[in-house]
Amino acid sequence: MSKIGVLGTGTWGTALGRMLANTGHNVVMWSAIEKEIDDLAATRIHPNLPSMTIPQQIKFTKSIEEACADKEILIFAVPSVYIRSTANKAAAYIPNDQIIVDVGKGIETETLLTLSEVIRDELQKDGTHQDIRVVALSGPTHAEEVALDMPTLIVSACTDLEAAEKIQDVFSNTCMRVYTNIDMKGVELCGALKNIIALASGISAGLGYGDNAKAALITRGMAEITRLGLAMGCVGQTFAGLSGMGDLIVTATSVHSRNNRAGYLIGQGKKPDEAVKEVGMVVEGINALPAAMELSKQYGVELPIISAVDAVINHNADPAKTVATLMQREKKTELTKSVLDINYESTLLENTRRTEMKRVITYGTFDLLHYGHINLLRRAKALGDYLIVVVSSDEFNWNEKHKKTYFTYEQRKQLLEAIRYVDLVIPEKSWQQKRSDMHEYHVDTFVMGDDWKGKFDFLREEGVEVVYLPRTPEISTSQIKHDLYDANGADGESQTSHDDIDTDPCV
Repeated sequence: MSKIGVLGTGTWGTALGRMLANTGHNVVMWSAIEKEIDDLAATRIHPNLPSMTIPQQIKFTKSIEEACADKEILIFAVPSVYIRSTANKAAAYIPNDQIIVDVGKGIETETLLTLSEVIRDELQKDGTHQDIRVVALSGPTHAEEVALDMPTLIVSACTDLEAAEKIQDVFSNTCMRVYTNIDMKGVELCGALKNIIALASGISAGLGYGDNAKAALITRGMAEITRLGLAMGCVGQTFAGLSGMGDLIVTATSVHSRNNRAGYLIGQGKKPDEAVKEVGMVVEGINALPAAMELSKQYGVELPIISAVDAVINHNADPAKTVATLMQREKKTELTKSVLDINYESTLLENTRRTEMKRVITYGTFDLLHYGHINLLRRAKALGDYLIVVVSSDEFNWNEKHKKTYFTYEQRKQLLEAIRYVDLVIPEKSWQQKRSDMHEYHVDTFVMGDDWKGKFDFLREEGVEVVYLPRTPEISTSQIKHDLYDANGADGESQTSHDDIDTDPCV
């Protein structure tokens, strides 16, 4: 069993602490409010979870050092506005290789960082903690139900799949089922912005509107969140999953939802600060509004429902008139998928109808491995059963491309072999080997990024399907190197010419 520290004694942190203690883990809980610690230790009852009894084996402490020291897992369960200050207090007691689980939902207004990024940013300020792993735990979860051992499904999200799976193992039990997801940014974005849509749902109910309006707000609200997420490089499937639509449904419809309740009170005529006071707990949807509006501006993504909620909350707009304005917006189509997306999904459907093993191949340098690479490899593997990755050798990079990678071929090979989507890694030694590789490895599908669209169509002459996949926006190895150069005050440009797949269209 694991030693676990929980920073924060709100309803969610306490419900999780109880669940983990009841499954045999050693749990220590801390709060910055000393009276909370005294009351919880004495009564074993949380004032907002009166039907839940806190196990005697949970230790409550006023010492953040005691909560952090010698723990396999450290849970951050404080409101989003206190994430950075809590990380600052805890930094001295957190080892460099700590696994941290953030169970909060929000975006820091000043920096537009997700909460996991805030934790990492604050802890790494002193030049240490470079090896910490932060996992986001998110999904359709009410503390009130977890406290009663009701069935609950949740997502453990981290770009480090090993860390995500560790948390999956620790938190899984007969009452909680945990899925993993490497799209950490998407999971955290959903967790923050769904609270705003829940406010909208509550406002609608407070105005006396019915289920029709609620269903529309939930559906179109998730469409807004998805548009923004895709623009930020997230994976579309995340928004249809547990941490996306699942979490939005429960937050926008449940009587347990503080965001829904606050919205309802606002719809009935109360001021936002009055509504928050009556709810008696942090309303994260209100906290998330400034960051959501800034992200909308930065990425050029229209967020009409979120903007309407911002107008009501922060600019004293009349809720009923704001709804009328939303209803009278310019007429639009619901179909927003590009032809490329539709073709991609058609390809996936066709692949599912095949019974024989289908081999997929892709090429690249894969230096400074990043989430754009992971996204591409994931999508490539989805096109078949066996993925071969051909990695540029050091000699090939130097002699033919006239550049030097940060990691050696063997190091890049090891990194790729550790990724679950990759079945085989082989070296690329010449531009001409692509044709021979198709036959030697019995390749069915050749995959390339869509910025090379049309350049490798000649491989169809070898009996191979050629697929061009959309790249992950906003990320590339070149960008990373440029950013590092800029951060170090360098004047020259990166020598890397390409990001996810570095190859030459010439044969």
